[in-house]
Amino acid sequence: MTGPVSDAVAAFCADPASREWRDLPFFRDGTAVAIAARIDERIAAGAVVLPPPQYVLAALRETPLSRVRAVILGQDPYPTPGDAHGLAFSYRGSRRLPASLRVILSEMAADLDLPRPTSGDLSRWAEQGVLLLNTALTVEAGSSGAHMGFGWQALADQVIAAVSAHQPAVAFLLWGQPARARSGLIDDRKHLVIESGHPSPLNRKNDFRGTHPFSRANAFLEEKGRGTIDWRLD
Repeated sequence: MTGPVSDAVAAFCADPASREWRDLPFFRDGTAVAIAARIDERIAAGAVVLPPPQYVLAALRETPLSRVRAVILGQDPYPTPGDAHGLAFSYRGSRRLPASLRVILSEMAADLDLPRPTSGDLSRWAEQGVLLLNTALTVEAGSSGAHMGFGWQALADQVIAAVSAHQPAVAFLLWGQPARARSGLIDDRKHLVIESGHPSPLNRKNDFRGTHPFSRANAFLEEKGRGTIDWRLD
């Protein structure tokens, strides 16, 4: 069976720009094809799958392996049509910024003594080598977490392991328990691992605010000769 997500995966693997990622077992052993086929079955059954197919692999397309300087791992895309475009936490909707993103941007502004951005589009971060990867790359409209059991997690694990193995010095920003559980995939002898609670305002421990992940990441990258990231969005 073919369909829009299967076609998007095939196009990604055929794109020369994807060369550094498509050698992962996820793309070579049939896992990507199987997951895409399952999602296309859901679309054929009438499900509205987000983000649009052309954005499903946007995080990898926008940030090749050799350019990764920082990693932010999310959970799954926003479940409202028009909001998600394939980058973790990034938002292109027309309503108020999602609650977790507001917390992230408020922390960034306080950490770096900057005004809080009005834009929620994090593409500028991705362009500078910040890999914004969700653990599940698809979701169904109005049903957060709907595809968390589809097998996408294997890709997240392989990507993190590949970045750890092949890049010289990367800042991994692990927010929340699912992200922090992957710290064992990272060689902390050469990389910076910043762990904290999730930026969700529902986080009762409130152990994200005040952790200064943006300035700490930049200080590490500068020390390692990899330059700093301009976290501003506006």
